[in-house]
Order: sequence, then C-alpha cells, then structure tokens
Amino acid sequence: MSISAGRTHSSHWGMFRGEVDEGGALRVRPRPGDPDPSPLLDNIPSAVGHRARIPRPAVRRGWWEGGPGPTDRRGRDGFVEVGWDEVLDRLAGELRRVRDAHGPRGIYGGSYGWASAGRFHHAQSQLHRFLNTAVGGYVGSVGTYSGAAAETILPHVLGPSGPVSKGTVTWEQIGAHTDTVLAFGGMAIKNSAVAAGGVSAHIERAAMAAAARRGTRFVLVGPLRTDLPPEADARWLVVPPGSDTALMLGLLHTLVVDGLHDVAFLDRYCVGWEVLEEYLLGKSDGTVRDAEWASGITGVPAGEIVELARRAATGRTLVTVAQSLQRAEFGEQPVWAGLALAAALGQVGLPGGGFCYGLGSIAYYGRRKVAVPVSPLPQGRNGVREYIPVARIADMLLHPGEEFDHDGRRLRYPHVRLAYWIGGNPFHHHQDLGRLRRALGRLDTFVVHEPAWTATARHADVVLPATMTIERDDIGATSLDPVMSAMHRLVDPPGEARDDFTIFTGLAERLGAGPEFTEGRDVRAWLAHLYERTRAGLLRQDLPAPTFDEFWAAGEVELPLRADDGGLLAEFRADPDRKRLPTPSGRIEIGSRTIADFGYPDCPGHPAYFAPTDAPDGRHPLWLVANQPATRLHSQLDYGAHSAAAKVAGREVVRIHPVDAAARGVVDGQVVRLFNDRGACLAGARVTDDVAPGVVQLPTGAWFDPADPADEVPFCVHGNPNVLTRDVGSSALAQGCTGQHTAVQVQRWDGPLPPVRAHEPPPIEPRGGRR
Repeated sequence: MSISAGRTHSSHWGMFRGEVDEGGALRVRPRPGDPDPSPLLDNIPSAVGHRARIPRPAVRRGWWEGGPGPTDRRGRDGFVEVGWDEVLDRLAGELRRVRDAHGPRGIYGGSYGWASAGRFHHAQSQLHRFLNTAVGGYVGSVGTYSGAAAETILPHVLGPSGPVSKGTVTWEQIGAHTDTVLAFGGMAIKNSAVAAGGVSAHIERAAMAAAARRGTRFVLVGPLRTDLPPEADARWLVVPPGSDTALMLGLLHTLVVDGLHDVAFLDRYCVGWEVLEEYLLGKSDGTVRDAEWASGITGVPAGEIVELARRAATGRTLVTVAQSLQRAEFGEQPVWAGLALAAALGQVGLPGGGFCYGLGSIAYYGRRKVAVPVSPLPQGRNGVREYIPVARIADMLLHPGEEFDHDGRRLRYPHVRLAYWIGGNPFHHHQDLGRLRRALGRLDTFVVHEPAWTATARHADVVLPATMTIERDDIGATSLDPVMSAMHRLVDPPGEARDDFTIFTGLAERLGAGPEFTEGRDVRAWLAHLYERTRAGLLRQDLPAPTFDEFWAAGEVELPLRADDGGLLAEFRADPDRKRLPTPSGRIEIGSRTIADFGYPDCPGHPAYFAPTDAPDGRHPLWLVANQPATRLHSQLDYGAHSAAAKVAGREVVRIHPVDAAARGVVDGQVVRLFNDRGACLAGARVTDDVAPGVVQLPTGAWFDPADPADEVPFCVHGNPNVLTRDVGSSALAQGCTGQHTAVQVQRWDGPLPPVRAHEPPPIEPRGGRR
C-alpha cells in the first residue's frame, strides 16, 4: 500500500493518511488537497512505542495499601502495577463507596481536554455517559478554559457564543467585502491550525493573503508580532497586555466626538448605548475616555488612535477579538467593548463586517456550517444539579461549602471526594500548579485514564492506560467542516492499554449498569449508529449517502454546506422585529440592565476598563504572556518529534525582546529562570523583536517537571508557565481562566542544568515491596 493510498485518519490538527512501513514505523501524510497542512502531524509517528506511554494499570502505592483519603503524597509516591480485573474491582468498589456515602455529588467528572477528533471515543462524552448511567451523575463544570469569559457575557449582550461567532462572518466574505480588519489579539495561524473534530483543509493563511492582495488592511493589536501571519501584511499596534479595552474605548470616543458613530443603527438595533456614551464622555465619573486617555494606557500615540477610528468608519470594517484577550483578568470587557465598537460603526450583520469573537482562534471559525447533522455520543441525564465554573476546580477542592458568585447566582462549592479525569491534563491548562497540587491532596481518590505519564497521571491514585486515537477506530467530523473521516486504527496499542469505552464497560458491569451503558453495542455498532444520523440527513437532501460499510471502505464522505448568508446576525439586521436576538431585550445590549442588577464591582452594566491588578512592578518587571504553543496542541504529544525539536536544551522556549535580554546579560539560546512569588521555571531564551519590550512569551504545554516534587513552591525545570500564573476568576460574572498574563522576573541561569525527566516513567515498584 502506498502512503498516498494509506488508511484514513483524523486529528484535531488535520486529517491524514497513515501506514506502517516494512520496518514497522508509522508514516503519515496530510490529506490530499490540504493547502497548508499542520506540521503537528509530525508528532504522531514518534509517539508510537515512546517510553512515556503507560503499558499497564498502575496504582499509587499509598492508595493501594492504605486505602482512599486525603494525602500530600500525590506526585511523590511510587506506583505498583496491577492486573485489569484487580484494579477495576477495587475502583468499582470505591465508586460505590463514594456514591453510597455521599451521593453522586461526591464525584467530579473532570474530563476537560482535546483527547481525540473522534465522535465516539470523545473522552468527555464517554466519562459523562458512564457516570450518568452507572453512578447517577456527577458534579460537572460549565464554560471552557479557552473562552469562559466570552461564553458567559455574550449570551447577555449578543447571543450564545457558538451561533453568533460561527457561520456569521466567513473568510470568503472577508476576501470579497472587508476593507479593514481590527484584529485585537490577532489571528495566529498556530491556533487556527486546530479544531475539534478534525480539519480537512487549512484555509486561513491563503484567505488572509488573498484579502490583503485585494486591499484589505489588517491591523494587529497586541504585544506579539506573530499573532498575524506575514501574508496578512498587517500594521502592528504594540499595546501592553490587558490594555485592549482602553484602546477600544478611545476609538469609540473619537467616533462620538467626530460624529462618525451610526446613530440610526444604535437606535434601531441596540439598547444601552446612552449608558456607555456617558461613560466615554466622563459624565458618569469625570474621566473622559478619549484618545489621549487611551494613549496613556496603551502607549499608542493619540493621533494614531484618532486616525484608526476615522479609517474604521470608512468602508467595511470587521472587529475581531481573540480568545486570548478574554482569558485574563476582566476578560469579559474586551469582548463587550469590541462588540460596542462594531455596533457604533453600524456594520453588525453585514458581509465581512461587524463583529466576530474568536476568528482565527480555532479552525472552525470563519467557515460555513454543515447542512446535515453530525451525531455526538449521547451522555444520558445527569442527576446532580451542582456545578462549578471549569477553572475553579482548586477553589472547589480547597473550600468545600463556601459560597461563590457566577453569572448572577450565588452558589456553594460541593464537597467532592473523588475526581475522575480522562482526556485532559489539568497540569497543562490550570493555573498556579503549586495550589492545584495542594487542592488535589484534599481528595480521597483521583482516577485518571491516560496514554502517557503526564503530570496529571503522576498525581493520580489510579492510572488506567488508555489508547491513543491511532490505536482505535472512530469517526472524525464536525459541524463546520465538509468532510467526515473514517478514522481507521493504524497501529496496535502498547502493552495492555484499552480504549475508554472498554474500560467503562468493565466498570459499568461491576456496578450493575452494563446494558444501560453499552445499549448492547460494541464499538463498530456504535460507529454505525452514530453515522446513520448523518446518512439520513444526506438522504433527505437527495445527496449521495453511502452505507456505513461503504463509507468505511472509502475513508471519507463529503458533507454539504449551508449558504454563506451571515446566519443569525444577518437575519437580525434584515428584520430586527421578527428575528430578535436571543438576548433579554432581543437586541444588541451595549448596556445590560441584567448585568448591572447583578451588582458586580468587577463587571458593571456596560463595557469598562479596569487596570490589571497582577501587573509588573519593581520585583517582577516583565509581562508574561502564557499563550498556546505552536509545536503541539496544548500539551498533547509534548514528547513528539516536532515538539521536541523546537526546544532549547530540552526545555520550552521563552521569547524575549533584545532590550530586555541585554539588560539581563541573556543571549539567544541561553537557559533562563522565570520566577515570581508563586513559582519558577527554566526555559531556553529566544531573543527576538517579535515580542514587545517589557514582554516575555512562554507558551503552555511543556509537561510539568518539578525539580523536587516535595517543594511547596514549585520549580519546573522543563518550562511550564503555569507554575507562575494566578488562579483567580476573570470576574464574578464568568469566573473564567486568567492564565494568559502575569508578572515575572527573568534572569540568566548560570548553574548546572538539572535533568529534564518529564517524559520518563515514574518509579514502578514491585507488588511485594519497595525496590
């Protein structure tokens, strides 16, 4: 079999074909026709048989011998390997104990992550289905680490984030209609290379290049030059982290005083403009938010702010707000202020104009929607009503029973005894890892399914070896890509690894819920069952609708797309009385009475600027931007060839401006120490003017590797920035993640380099005693 005709498969960063060559090595090639395939595919072959893989079930010795209970030994103890029957018997007994003693509310279903593009082996769905059918439910979470602030505020002011951001503004519209793109936070190609369910063709780079050739002017607002690709030929406005809202308000003030705001649009389609206008003009508090005021915060000359506002009012203008901006303290505000700016320009709902949250942040933004259903795995009904905002897990574990605010409600943290985590790595996406370690110590039991020995697995009590996507059959699909992919198993799993469905089937049977969980279907039958809904949609449109066996043999099926008609926002613009927005008023809420009535001091009833509180000072004078990596998806396959090749001395790379490097005697390629009061880490320095002065950029995803696991203040020798970031909510409204920014100091590391052991297995001890 040639590689061009290899077996189809899919990943979050692209569909591909793979085969095992005569020497036993896996080779992969991007899907034919992908114009800009992601280099992340190069991480896949090197993952096969890697020493970091978990071959057999392993249990922390202290839990196996001493039973469940809070402990500070997680992350420090050795493990013992046990047989599948033994571990499933013991784990089923523990689930039964917690359920009977505390109810399902004593269990947290923590699966959060991007484990697989497959619709059946979707880790979160598998876990939630198991807990609902076999245990009666679980404490869940709402929102995402990537977008919780936007996901919470958008329904109040525009509509749910999915419908108002996906299928409204497309790359085709931008190429044909847009004159100016104000890209707050940019649209980095490394981010738009990935999407849930897979990507058949990466179109973003070519789309921006085509628009730029036609005359679209891209303006990048942010501290990182690479947040727009060179093909966009962007004008770079350098602003400090956390200052975008101030710039937006300065632009709005200029529109008002110059009479360039669209009063007719604001009157017809919006509510609450007068409240924001008073704030801009200083009538509410005496502070005028004009270009001079914004310049003092952002460093952008006032004349440039005025010029940019006047340009935005000429021609078709699109305001985009990257996910990165709201993944920060007061993260709701740039989303709301960006919407207000677009509304004042009067272009919401026009092709290629108005507002789009998240464009360029993930590959499925800027694309048309699929016109047939794509079926997810049904999860059943959760019998537990209690939940937490997803980024508040450490608060929940450390402060059970305490009250907290969320989206207008006053809630209490439940007392969770057992956390069950699959398909994610909280030691990648959570903040203040020292605090997270202390929080996990409060649990009775921490269960993890993992393919490899991540830091999360090392901190678990029960570690069950899970297959990788290339080691099982599945279906790759999303509602925003025109190709459904048959994900054929390409290689055998290592050792005794099992897929999540098989693991949960064994547990469900022990808990007396096997038939309810499986519904009498094996994997193949489930795939055929899920596929049938899409096939029925194709038949209804008289389109080619292969049977499941035909689809599986062919490897993929083309799905029809909806018209590029602007979706919900275009309908609203055409008829705001009959096509009301799903907001309390049915219109764009520039001022929100609902939010104002919540009474939150950190999220008032209109867009507002708040100065960051976790900002540089004399001790920690540099901004740290802890954004998404370019060499892997989050922390997935950190040990892969592409990820490993980009590191310096085996450590993650931190980018630093030449002025800041020279002041510290740092040269390119040197290992440096980043630190603040929460922790420290080592990283390899890359000296470049692609970052603004006063800013360093260290991406997330390097597996947490503490020099001494017993240290209360963690020192990661591998370069995980979340030993430095702060674990607080974005505001009382969303309680979203604030891990994008913090303040640090950087210094040369002149001592011996400690070894990096992140990808080595932990000590595995014999069952009979310690080695």
